[in-house]
Amino acid sequence: MKTALITGIAGQDGSYLADFLIKKNYKIIGLDRRSSRDYQSRLEHFKIKDKIILEYSDITENSSLERIFNKYKIDEVYNLAAQSFVASSFLTPITTTEINSLGPLKILEIIRNKKKKIKFYQASTSEMYGETIQIPQNENTPFNPISPYAISKLFSYYCVKSYRKAFKIFACNGILFNHESSLRGNEFVTKKIISSLVKIINCKQKVLFLGNIYSKRDWGFAGDYVEAMWKIMQYKEPDDYVISTGKQFSIKEFINTAAKFLKIRIVWKYKGINEVGIDRKTNKEIIKIDKKLFRPNEVDSLIGDSRKAKKILKWKPKINFKNLVKKMCVEELEQFNYKI
Repeated sequence: MKTALITGIAGQDGSYLADFLIKKNYKIIGLDRRSSRDYQSRLEHFKIKDKIILEYSDITENSSLERIFNKYKIDEVYNLAAQSFVASSFLTPITTTEINSLGPLKILEIIRNKKKKIKFYQASTSEMYGETIQIPQNENTPFNPISPYAISKLFSYYCVKSYRKAFKIFACNGILFNHESSLRGNEFVTKKIISSLVKIINCKQKVLFLGNIYSKRDWGFAGDYVEAMWKIMQYKEPDDYVISTGKQFSIKEFINTAAKFLKIRIVWKYKGINEVGIDRKTNKEIIKIDKKLFRPNEVDSLIGDSRKAKKILKWKPKINFKNLVKKMCVEELEQFNYKI
């Protein structure tokens, strides 16, 4: 039985990965901050709460991390802990950097000093590409980050490459494009859209406010992407991989797809900051643009090229965009016992 340490186990990816690895007969050590929200609900979703050894710690605290590595014989580390909300990183750049940059570096230092064969996975992000002129983006595409979040992630990305080369550590980066599920936090736009539309049709909310609805992303399913994390760690040589679907959709297209499944007929009127989405059945404006929700720097378009992962790891996404949105809608309806 292998032992895996998952940092950020309270998050969407952490809970999906824990469930996946338990089915692979792993012993799971879950790292979580006491202040972390939704820990109970996400693990209860998979009914695995009693199958995980939970350690309260913070990846920015050296002594706490040392204690955990001394306490358990760890084979694999999946570093998923992060301040991962891009908009918040503009408001808390120092905290974001301490967590996203120094946290992974401290874990790599512990692995280096222990001189043990501990594998390390770093959750990197497509946001590192930022304002890129290359479409689609692959492992050789130059990075051009434009948010504190992306900059902090780029630091840890290069730390992984450096420690892999200098100290022969089995350290890998997964450059994951957007991946969603019903377990996403409400601050993320996909979850916000579906949660709000479901509340609107059940008379629990009147209006959904959004920022740039023309931003385009490559959206996949979180359950597919945690399998890619595991495959990256099982390959004979450590390396970096882009994980994506290779297809992109705008936020507006995401809204229209969700609305269609929820049987809401949306009519769009006006342009720019004045654009609104009107419920054709009630003739009410249910979607409005709020300029306060625009980021200081916007990444307009991201789409990944994951041919390397498909060729070497034999990985490809199983759930397409339409079915992802449908799955999120169904689970949102079931969770709150709502009806269409």
